[in-house]
Amino acid sequence: MRLLALAASLAFASTPFASAQNENASDVTKLAFAAGYKALFTCGATYNANQSLAEIGANELDGIYQDYRPLMSQISDANINERRKMVSVRFDRALPPRIAVWRSGLGCSLLPVGAGSDMTDWLPRFAATDIDYGRDITTAIGDNVTLTENTFALDRLGAPVSFAFDGSTYGDGTRTSAVVVVHKGQVVAEQYARGIDANTPQRTWSVAKSLSSTIIGAAIEDGYVGLDTEAILEAFNKGGDPRRDITLRHVLNMASGLESGSQGARSDRVYFGGASARDMITARSLEAMPGSRFKYSDYDTLIAMRALREAMGDDAQFHRYPYTAVLNKIGAVHTTVETDWHGDFLSSSQVWMTARDMARLGQLYLQNGNWAGEQIIPVDWVDFATKPAPAQPSSTLGYGGSFWLLGGAAGLPQDTYAGVGNRGQLLVIVPSRDLVIVRRGFDVSDSGQFDFAKFASHIVGAFDAAERAKAEAEAAAAAALEAEEDAETADDARRESQRQSVRSKVGRR
Repeated sequence: MRLLALAASLAFASTPFASAQNENASDVTKLAFAAGYKALFTCGATYNANQSLAEIGANELDGIYQDYRPLMSQISDANINERRKMVSVRFDRALPPRIAVWRSGLGCSLLPVGAGSDMTDWLPRFAATDIDYGRDITTAIGDNVTLTENTFALDRLGAPVSFAFDGSTYGDGTRTSAVVVVHKGQVVAEQYARGIDANTPQRTWSVAKSLSSTIIGAAIEDGYVGLDTEAILEAFNKGGDPRRDITLRHVLNMASGLESGSQGARSDRVYFGGASARDMITARSLEAMPGSRFKYSDYDTLIAMRALREAMGDDAQFHRYPYTAVLNKIGAVHTTVETDWHGDFLSSSQVWMTARDMARLGQLYLQNGNWAGEQIIPVDWVDFATKPAPAQPSSTLGYGGSFWLLGGAAGLPQDTYAGVGNRGQLLVIVPSRDLVIVRRGFDVSDSGQFDFAKFASHIVGAFDAAERAKAEAEAAAAAALEAEEDAETADDARRESQRQSVRSKVGRR
């Protein structure tokens, strides 16, 4: 029962909005959202991940939220303008098509409903040369990685890793696209589905929240923001607005107290409707005192990143910051953090990242925020991220600083924590085993949930069995060596005794 509750909790927690997310929208708006979904995902998968239309149809546009499925047949196919890196989808004769546009470094942004292609000139941009996409030479998770010769672990990892792709062992109908297992900084297992490889990014969905927390940690280390500073947004710092009491600690703990719909995380108007994050954040009113209640919400993460933008006061620097402060330093050079049309990062979900890059993020936490001798996030940040927040979810899961705390679920070690995203995106970190486990997927929303706890426990069990086997083999080898040495000692004593006997006989003659 605990496993079922855990799976249900994570299935809901990783969903940006409930299944009835459009219940108050008009028919035209519902179609506009569906067209926005198709335009945005086609754009991201085309230009971030180099996927074909057939692959996009099978992965990105199949198994989507239940409310959107019937609407997809009522809108046009995606039209790709290669010259302008623009994708458009028609949905209504009286309105322009929904448009998503890709820009180097910032990925795809979705224009608001009613915006024509002429608005693309207003989208934020910066030169790709502003980001140094170097090669990672500090870890074995680099571009030319080879599996280690840890045969004790490899022999046992083969089963759970391969079974993750069979669509049944860890959940009927699940669709695994990638698995990467890192032990002591070394890739010890790696497997991909057809059409996906080590350089193929996928949308992280809510694992992006853990990346956002890391970016905020770097900004605290660099002195831009403070974890407990109040009035983090200009919109919250006017007159008698009680929202000025909200801090970064509150929003990273999912405890802002702000209204976010009956189910919590409802951000479809931003993600697929094209509303600006700034406007939707500003519209939130308090429904609980900051810090007093846990409520999982994309808006809390969006507030954190908006606060960083306002604190910096320099959009060019802000748009480079995730790359220069975190991603490039850990070698995550195949990751793109996307923005809305107003230039705010939608890093509550809209990040494209390879499985290896996600593993690098986990490895950064195993190394207590230090990479190649540089402290990227504060030395106490991992403690903040993995310490239960004052306000906790009512489910069996715990929550820290934008990481889920697994607390021994399914037999996992007590120190296990994770980033979890919709459609089966998983970043599991097990410090006591020096392990990072990444699973990516295209699972069907609202059904067929991947049993991550069972999978992760099997990976941990494989390592524990490997360590036992290794210890037993080493003990057996030591015992054999000792027996051999004892035998040699006995032989030496026997030969010496024989020599003494011969000398004695010679002496008597």
